[in-house]
Amino acid sequence: MTVKVIRPGLFSSFQDTGRTGFQHWGVPVNGAMDPDAHALANLLVGNPISTATLEMTVQGPQLCFQARALIALAGADLGASLDGVALKPGHSAVVKPGATLRFEKREYGARAYLAVSGGYLLDPVMNSCSTYSRGSFGGLHGRALKAGDVIPISSSFANPPRLNIPAGLLYAAPSQPVTVRVLQGREWADFSETARHDFLNEPYQMTAASDRMGYRLDGAALDLTEPTQLLSQSVAFGTVQVPAGGQPIVLMADRQTTGGYPRIAHVASVDLPRLAQLMPGDEVRFSLIDVRTAQQLLVARARTLKRLETAH
Repeated sequence: MTVKVIRPGLFSSFQDTGRTGFQHWGVPVNGAMDPDAHALANLLVGNPISTATLEMTVQGPQLCFQARALIALAGADLGASLDGVALKPGHSAVVKPGATLRFEKREYGARAYLAVSGGYLLDPVMNSCSTYSRGSFGGLHGRALKAGDVIPISSSFANPPRLNIPAGLLYAAPSQPVTVRVLQGREWADFSETARHDFLNEPYQMTAASDRMGYRLDGAALDLTEPTQLLSQSVAFGTVQVPAGGQPIVLMADRQTTGGYPRIAHVASVDLPRLAQLMPGDEVRFSLIDVRTAQQLLVARARTLKRLETAH
């Protein structure tokens, strides 16, 4: 029971909720760039949220299913069709043996997630099936898909679960610029008043030099009040570092485990999915919130997902 890769797409890799508990050994967490879309795709086929999905970036693959399966898409709309019939994000579909899933013209967003009921049959590495391409481990052979790959899956005759999906959980084409909420970083006070003002009031543009490790932004330069030398310290998904040039970098899912650049801010976890769907050239603005608000937003989102998971 397998899926054959006819065309691999731009960068398609298996991701789950991440490789936690190994950062003290220098092992990145990895995991889905858009955790909400990853979770929703799994919920639409009745999987636990922790089950690996196929994360597809900008240009999706062409896949031939060689067994019956229940599948679902979530996240970006990359123009998917199943044997010529459109398959939109937020929907599940029964796939017959021999059916082909194609992705053609991208409509909006950067990353889509494909879940299969019962999951992909992958070998976990350090308790996770997430692909870490720089380390060449996890997922399928530690890399993005290639033409000719054969992916083992669990064949399923299950019916799609009936879910009442809240509107806020379905990703839709955003207006520009995208607003992302942030908290003050450890070195917030070390930046000049002008830098702090510009960070919160000027738009930044995502550059082409961005990937799963980090988003490099272009905009108003952020200066320190005086030169600062820092020891490398722990960083997280959403940490906003500022190197010597003054242009911020937002660390993403494949980030390193430590960093030595000043940290002006940290993206609220609830807004990481919004950030993950940006394309090069898209504009983003930052809005400051406090820790309590960020925690309340994240707890509310977690409760929503938990209700959907237990509603099967």
